Amino acid sequence: MPPHHYHHHHHQVPCTRTHQIAALLLVVGTFFFTRLFDRSFAPCTTTTLLRASQNQFFGPHAWPEQGYGSQLSLKIYVYDAAEIDGLNQLMYGRDGKITEEACLKGQWGTQVKIHKLLLTSRYRTRKKEDADLFFVPSYVKCARMMGGLNDKEINQTYVKVISQMPYFRLSGGRNHIFVFPSGAGAHLFKSWATFINRSIILTPEGDRTDKRDTSAFNTWKDIIIPGNVDDGMTKDGTTVVRPLPISKRKYLANYLGRAQGKAGRLQLIELARQFPEKLECPDLKFSGPDKLGRKEYFEHLRNAKFCLAPRGESSWTLRFYESFFVECVPVILSDQTELPFQNVVDYSQVSIKWPSSRIGPQLLQYLESIPDKEIEAILARSRQIRCLFVYAADSEPCSAMRGIMWELQRKVRRFHHSAETFWLHNGSIVNRNLVEFPKWELPMPLP
Repeated sequence: MPPHHYHHHHHQVPCTRTHQIAALLLVVGTFFFTRLFDRSFAPCTTTTLLRASQNQFFGPHAWPEQGYGSQLSLKIYVYDAAEIDGLNQLMYGRDGKITEEACLKGQWGTQVKIHKLLLTSRYRTRKKEDADLFFVPSYVKCARMMGGLNDKEINQTYVKVISQMPYFRLSGGRNHIFVFPSGAGAHLFKSWATFINRSIILTPEGDRTDKRDTSAFNTWKDIIIPGNVDDGMTKDGTTVVRPLPISKRKYLANYLGRAQGKAGRLQLIELARQFPEKLECPDLKFSGPDKLGRKEYFEHLRNAKFCLAPRGESSWTLRFYESFFVECVPVILSDQTELPFQNVVDYSQVSIKWPSSRIGPQLLQYLESIPDKEIEAILARSRQIRCLFVYAADSEPCSAMRGIMWELQRKVRRFHHSAETFWLHNGSIVNRNLVEFPKWELPMPLP
């Protein structure tokens, strides 16, 4: 009999009570599912954003499951300063005189904090063969600023260090992590494009095309990290200064920083001359006898409803992150800026980004038109997400480190190889001379 006549011969199954209940459950389930689906495409109101953000940051599924997995399960090997010749210099300078304490301070402290937090992380492994990723500690920004290394030494030492890492050679550097905590990004290592152009770079800076033809930041492999806000402002309990009630703030907006000859900053200083009662732009001294203390700095910052964050030497600015802790609305005036954790934070709900080409009276008029009630709503949402800018342990339900771990998990691959890696029928990895991986000799030929 032809197969398409088959359905005439199916047995009729009697419709039992169980079937009726199952059918009812299916109808009810479908109703709720479609309601949920409709809601997920509804316009995002303040309440839905807040509800979402509470679930996102404090619920079990902080990061979207797609591409990240449902839980953190990565293993990171942290290189020890003593195990590789040259690593000590990248951390403590040519004479070993640079200290961690000195490097922890200021906006570049992330290079030390991330290293220290990884050493105590539950995701650290002490076995290279078990590692998904490898972390290369280095405090070069700090060492350079303090005269511990010059640019030529930084370059030569990085190359020397990399040549002693078989696992770097194995993957072409793809599973190795480097932190570059300043606006220069990976350009601190002048030959980055030759040696670590496939590695994962953690940096607050997503653009340097103003200074060079290429940016060292690649949106598909690198990770934007938050700047290092003063610990006195991010700790639980009493912070260095407390936010002021909106009605008690003296200014509409402020910009606290030096001009540095930058167009946007100079325009703000000129605007403050025209509208001194609305915009505070004090001539701050960051060095010398009249140097501004950190407490005074934050007292200035909290005295406005809006904190303006123009670009400086580079597109990222620490002021953006500081705004969240004094509770003023950050106004980004830096067109090329990149922001961290964009898979979980909708920045249009917690900040304003205004074209840097339109800095002028129109900006102040716009800010003045925003009712206090709406400012309060933005600040309430900001309180939900600012924990992501705090460098605390990755065991915390919400911290910069936890965010970085989720982003790193997305970079994990099961298999690694490079142009200098080959494999045989029995799964053994060999180099160009058919020498098996465990027997590769140092130093490795580079790149």
